[in-house]
Formats: sequence, C-alpha cells, structure tokens
Amino acid sequence: MAEEIVNRVASSKLVTFDLEDHYPAGERVLFDIKDWLVEGFVLREKEFRATAKAHDWNQYEGKYVALTCSSDAIIPGWAYMLLSTYLAPVCKKVVVGNLEVLETILYTEILENLDFSEYRDLPVIIKGCSRRPVPQNAYLQLISKLQPVAKSIMYGEACSSVPLYKK
Repeated sequence: MAEEIVNRVASSKLVTFDLEDHYPAGERVLFDIKDWLVEGFVLREKEFRATAKAHDWNQYEGKYVALTCSSDAIIPGWAYMLLSTYLAPVCKKVVVGNLEVLETILYTEILENLDFSEYRDLPVIIKGCSRRPVPQNAYLQLISKLQPVAKSIMYGEACSSVPLYKK
C-alpha cells in the first residue's frame, strides 16, 4: 500500500505576499526635457514656458509620468514644478526621476496604505520572481512593514525560499 502524498505547503499557515499583485495599472512615460533646452543644455525661461504652454498635455491622460533630463544640464527646480502644473490635472502621477524612481514612489504610496495586521504572527514568504518592474526598494519597504507583525519572513517560492527574519 502506497503512502499518501501530503502537500505540507498547502496545509501550512504560510502566506505569500506578491508585490506584483499590487502593481498599479497604467502606462509609464519617461518625459525627457532635454529636447526643450537650447542645444540640449541651456534652459531659457521664456522659450521653455512657451514650449510648455503649446505642448499637447492630453497625451498623458491617465498615465504615470517621470520627468527627467538626460543631458548634463542643470535644471532649476521651478522647471519641473511648471511642467507638473500641466501634467497633474491629466496624469495619474508625476515625479522627477527615472522610471525606477517612479515605480519606487508608486510602491511607497501603496505600501503605506496597506493593512499588515492580517500577517500578524504568520510565516510570510515574499514572492521574488515578477513579470513587472518591481523596484528593489519596494522589497525593502515591504520588509519594514512585515517585520513588526510577521512570525517569520522568507523570500522566493515555498519550495526554495531564503529565510530572512524570524521572531
């Protein structure tokens, strides 16, 4: 008589937290202001304002926008703030930085608003593989939220996890 195979993972209290489940839907756009600068390096206020005023901002409707300058130009803070006054009414979120900074800020906001009490005294495994761009900082922020409540924290998959923390 063969022994019955028992799935110990399925019957355990182990809870999986997948950051990808919280990935906000919407297109990400990198808005490079380099092309709005004279020779890619000099910001002339009058021309910059005129270009901003004439730009079609509706193309960013419902999108997440990261404002950046890919040249070595020194951009005054007001320039990004000015662009934000045009973008904020149409896009979901606008930040200064690259797309990784954008993703980090999005996850920071999401993790700040989650209730982690449901993980109290439970073993939690943070799923590691993702198809979407989950920034490394999101994992660090997640650990800081789970550590005060979880019994233990692991990373990976249930069959091959790396222990990170145990109360």
